[in-house]
Amino acid sequence: MSEGKVLVIDDDEHVRTHVKMALLRGGYEVVEAENGTRGMQSLLWGDNPSTVAVIVCDIHTPEVNGVEAIAYFRSHFPSLPIIIMTSQPDYRNAAQMLRRGVVDYLVKPIQSYSLVDAVRRAVSQRTPKKA
Repeated sequence: MSEGKVLVIDDDEHVRTHVKMALLRGGYEVVEAENGTRGMQSLLWGDNPSTVAVIVCDIHTPEVNGVEAIAYFRSHFPSLPIIIMTSQPDYRNAAQMLRRGVVDYLVKPIQSYSLVDAVRRAVSQRTPKKA
């Protein structure tokens, strides 16, 4: 039985594979997107946002970057928890993202257990959708 579906947005295929494998071992289904545009499209045209439990998003992606994608997700899907991951940590930016509703900020390389723990916490904090 699946623990839920996670949308993973990162332009690095190796990172996506690592994240996907960790989440699959943790019992999650994974939807992958190589940039913010594809991530937004997957929620609009593919995976209904009500089936996605958490978004894990890299800050630095081509086309629509992570910051822009996060702003979009926050405004259109406010109950969906978002976890940031980055290889270029900026703690001022981290504080700003957390104030904007991001639930966690992970620095690459991310240990598999840390990622799965962050996703579990995010799923448990998810605001139920109002009927």
